[in-house]
Amino acid sequence: MATGTTPATPLRRGVFAPGRAAIPDRHLRTDTWWLSPLVTATVLGLFVVYATWRAFANGDYYTAPYVSPFYSPCLASNCTDMDGGADWHLFGDWWGLSPALLVLIFPLGFRLTCYYYRKAYYRGFWMSPPACAVAEPHEKYSGETRFPLILQNIHRYFFYLALVVAGILTYDVVLAFRGTDGSWGHAGLGTLVFVVNIALIWAYTLSCHSCRHIIGGKLRHFSAHPVRYRLWGWVGALNGRHMLLAWSSLISVAVADFYVYLVASGVFDDPRFF
Repeated sequence: MATGTTPATPLRRGVFAPGRAAIPDRHLRTDTWWLSPLVTATVLGLFVVYATWRAFANGDYYTAPYVSPFYSPCLASNCTDMDGGADWHLFGDWWGLSPALLVLIFPLGFRLTCYYYRKAYYRGFWMSPPACAVAEPHEKYSGETRFPLILQNIHRYFFYLALVVAGILTYDVVLAFRGTDGSWGHAGLGTLVFVVNIALIWAYTLSCHSCRHIIGGKLRHFSAHPVRYRLWGWVGALNGRHMLLAWSSLISVAVADFYVYLVASGVFDDPRFF
């Protein structure tokens, strides 16, 4: 039955907004554009599940001379005693949770605010946008101007903290050249795992966009700063591989933790080379 009123016109946004080309399809891509965000979301999701399990496990994270990178430095009084390790009891008996929760916030914050990881999980989880030339399903877009995404702007400060953590993990690698009795000059399969892991962590950390800007940013004349220019060139070369280093270091830190877990839980003994 007619009422004499005109139905309201639905609000049209995005690719269907007024002034855009009148194409009924949301995109014209015919390739498997969805594969990349799917793989990204799957791998990151698996890492989150694994890291959450290990962070709350509060066990099997130390076996001389190896300590899991998830638990170093160990800042609570409920830490397992480590022979020469970074078990600094800054938090007393009132802290009853896993000590990993006191440390993981720093490397986690660094990766969450990383420019590459933003692109990865924005596309993989939020579909914002899911791929190039594919419209996102959201009607509104505010970028990183509102809470909580405005906190992405503190990435540089997490970079400083990540440097400290990387330095401590480097110390752990040095300790990995000891035997189970604390004697120096020994190496096992775990030592090799730790060396590869710390190399990838340092490469990923130094390839950060913030690091590149800190070294070479705000310079009017590179010729007047030859040392910084040389360092800027090295960091720039690493920055070109930032995505590869982000993934490889993420995998390597999980492998290093899992290796310590296997040895500490008695699944197998660490093979010693010498």
